[in-house]
Amino acid sequence: MMTDAYAIGIDLGGTQVRAGLVDWSGKLIARESMLTDRMGGPQAVVEQIGLLVDKIIVTKPECMIAGIGVSAPGPLDAVTGHILEIATLKGWENTPIVEMLEARLGQNVAIENDGLAAALGEWRYGAGKGLTHFVYVTVSTGIGGGVVADGRLLRGRRGMACHVGHMSIDPNGPRCGCGNPGCWEAIASGTALARRAQVAMMGDPASTLHSGPQPIDAGAIFAAARHGDGTALKLVNEEARWLGIGLVNLLHRYSPEKIVLGGGLSQGLDLMRAGIEAEIAAHAMVPFRTVSVVSAGLGGDSGIIGAASLFQFSDRI
Repeated sequence: MMTDAYAIGIDLGGTQVRAGLVDWSGKLIARESMLTDRMGGPQAVVEQIGLLVDKIIVTKPECMIAGIGVSAPGPLDAVTGHILEIATLKGWENTPIVEMLEARLGQNVAIENDGLAAALGEWRYGAGKGLTHFVYVTVSTGIGGGVVADGRLLRGRRGMACHVGHMSIDPNGPRCGCGNPGCWEAIASGTALARRAQVAMMGDPASTLHSGPQPIDAGAIFAAARHGDGTALKLVNEEARWLGIGLVNLLHRYSPEKIVLGGGLSQGLDLMRAGIEAEIAAHAMVPFRTVSVVSAGLGGDSGIIGAASLFQFSDRI
């Protein structure tokens, strides 16, 4: 471990680009962010990342930077440093992002799929610390995740493992953005929950969801449920059921010691816990039923901290 060095983590998302300076203990000590230039293409976003990194370095000139890790949606090839495509951003097909960033920043750069990067952060510094086997799932606009098995991050061919949101859990379900019907992401993501809410609200004109932010989002649904709104509670229970179905699949597939839930919908885990646990109790094989489901320990910073940690250990796991 390089205890005398800091690293910078970048979280590239469809809405925001965020950067953070992280010390060897996993503490985020400086951060910068800006809205993603969705229309500018890769070169514009590379310049945004450069500006964020410049700001951090100027404010902390005494810090020795070991490298810059990037957490990005995919699929991407973590071996060659190419983003193969990003569903939420156009014009990113086969982009040599690591080469572009190294030319702009003059620093060593590594890239990891956002789900794997967040899993890495939680494993090294968060709710998965000290575990040999655990699964991280992020549920927000989409569903992603990462797996630690036998004490190693499961990366797979080209670093493309663990696109868990694209498990097919209902062959007759709605079509996913990837083109396949019934993916977990198409049914249980925050986007899918909001879509169901719009339909449910039409059948309940008295629901308090009508007075909340429009278009409706998961936060508003959880808030209404906490105030006893019947439609919101039904939506939360349905969401818990679909999440539970997917988690049962992951329990059987990877046999983790713990499942860590991150992303925006993890803020409603207290409301969904009973439904998730009921699904696990009903459908998981008996030896898997005692595995706990907990919230991410690093909150929304799992990806930044995980990306930075690519340069804070003597080997890339």
